[in-house]
Amino acid sequence: MNDRPTLDDIRRAPKVLLHDHLDGGVRPRTVAELARESGYGELPTTEADNLRAWFEEAADSGSLERYLETFSHTVGVMQSAEALTRVAYECAEDLAKDGVVYAEVRYAPEQHLRAGLTLEQVVEAVLDGFAKGGRDHGIRVRTLVTAMRHLSRGQKHSSMEIAELAVRYRDAGVVGFDIAGAEAGYPPTRHLDAFEYLQRENAHFTIHAGEGFGLPSIWQAIQWCGADRLGHGVRIIDDIEVDGRADGAEPRLGRLADYVRDKRIPLEMCPTSNIQTGAAKSIAEHPIGLLRRLSFRVTVNTDNRLMSGTTLSDEFAKLVEAFGYGWDDLQWFTVNAMKSAFAPFTERLELINGVIKPGFAQLKWSGARPLA
Repeated sequence: MNDRPTLDDIRRAPKVLLHDHLDGGVRPRTVAELARESGYGELPTTEADNLRAWFEEAADSGSLERYLETFSHTVGVMQSAEALTRVAYECAEDLAKDGVVYAEVRYAPEQHLRAGLTLEQVVEAVLDGFAKGGRDHGIRVRTLVTAMRHLSRGQKHSSMEIAELAVRYRDAGVVGFDIAGAEAGYPPTRHLDAFEYLQRENAHFTIHAGEGFGLPSIWQAIQWCGADRLGHGVRIIDDIEVDGRADGAEPRLGRLADYVRDKRIPLEMCPTSNIQTGAAKSIAEHPIGLLRRLSFRVTVNTDNRLMSGTTLSDEFAKLVEAFGYGWDDLQWFTVNAMKSAFAPFTERLELINGVIKPGFAQLKWSGARPLA
């Protein structure tokens, strides 16, 4: 039995992705082609390989704000219905090739209106691409619509308007809502009316919290806003006392960390991205190792596949290298993700029992070789 999966092994495993940005995973060649077709002239280079290298280098800055700047170019070429449908289709294809069987991909509709599209046209174009990509490549892709946290009530395309959009399209493939953008200075409570509306509508939502800011961001997201999941949540480690504990003593959890673990609140962790934005120093020092040992509801994600030069299989392979994880650990992360998805309970159960567990069992007991 092969208990130390290789990258090739991991690509065969049925995986689940909860935190992936549509505009952060565009193929470099597609960025260049869409720029040429649309007349977008701001790219630093138009050669696909050089463009890929530029995105990765620009994102590898240690600053969340600098990391977010790279999106001006991908968003810049995603301003038509045709471009949005193409990018969504290719996203589904790329994820399926990486062995992902269920994904929730998020984007901010308000960022795709420069050429005259309406919010509804943006959502429908993306849903069309994912529907076609899902049918052609055998993957289930759902979407989260995102509001930008620097906007507030009374501004054009406020979070309330995006929340209403999520509810309007929730039977068509939009399974949830999110807020994203720089955390410092833009607490989630600025959008409390949107979150209260979503709760009244029995709608799901996650909140980027505990990535670029600390425990107050996590506390507000959960206790004030009622988030179902936490986008990243890395800084929950600040409420866990490890240093100074006697040898062999279990880490001591503060009240917030204890609550997050007790309530099984999912953490959408993105190891490579967290290093690039300065939320963690290295994979080996990433809080995911301790949080997994303490049985928090941890999930593994890509965040932005283009900027981080990663895939979900790559993220798992890095964790195997850093922490010595085997198939049981990777299945644990995957089942966590499927349990935490915003899909209906019956669909989650079907994928866990019918796809994920059998798929991992085959890989575990056959040394990652298909059974005869």
